[in-house]
Amino acid sequence: MPCGVSLSLILLRLQTLVLLRLRLRLSCHIEKSDDKEMEEKSLDMVMVPLGLLLLATYHPWLLFTIARYPKRTVIGLNAQARERWVRVMMTVNTMQNGVLAVQTLRNNIMASTVLATTAITITSVISVFVRLTTTTASASLFLYGNKSPAAYTIKYFTISLCFILAFLCNVQSIRYYAHASFLVTTGEAGGVPADYVARSLNRGSFFWSLGLRAFYLSFTLFLWIFGPIPMLPSSVAMCCLFFFSDTTTEFFHVSDTVKEVGVTEEV
Repeated sequence: MPCGVSLSLILLRLQTLVLLRLRLRLSCHIEKSDDKEMEEKSLDMVMVPLGLLLLATYHPWLLFTIARYPKRTVIGLNAQARERWVRVMMTVNTMQNGVLAVQTLRNNIMASTVLATTAITITSVISVFVRLTTTTASASLFLYGNKSPAAYTIKYFTISLCFILAFLCNVQSIRYYAHASFLVTTGEAGGVPADYVARSLNRGSFFWSLGLRAFYLSFTLFLWIFGPIPMLPSSVAMCCLFFFSDTTTEFFHVSDTVKEVGVTEEV
């Protein structure tokens, strides 16, 4: 009997030690997982605002450059070119140029219509996708960042908001193009000044540019679904793409050189 009692006590102590060791390992594993989750959430809180701040800083600089140095930007040069185009359409050979102007504006309206339709369609698809799907473990394997359902909801909401903004901007673009197509055929003899028509045309083009930029921004937000790491480099790449597509410094210097050569030849 004493041997049996001692053996049972030994087994009980061993069982207690094993349970304690398992509990320690489980607590260590939980702490490590909590630390990893906090690290991933902190990565989202740092990299995502940094990427958005980079995009938000670029566009005020672009607006300042358009206002102060319009010839150094594509938007400023195109606005001046459209003003000259409207004056020519409304003053020189108005019968033939009126048909050309309406056809040109119709092409712009069709392009804005395509983008508006695409934006609202993608928004509807995203809303249906959010309703029918949930976060799965297989999807989280490709994600390093915040994996909570609230984070997924915020990501899809921002993408949908971006496409809704693109839709509204393209609708406004269609509106101003439609007004300009009526006004440009009246000519200055009709009592409508060319500056007013050019202003309407430029506003339609500005809304077109805003809608197109919303499409570009949606690509960066889409990469945010896969975590903040691909989102930040895409923001940097998008700013570089915007800079090289918005500025015309090379054309500006070339135009100045051509003017100087023309003046020299005249002298």
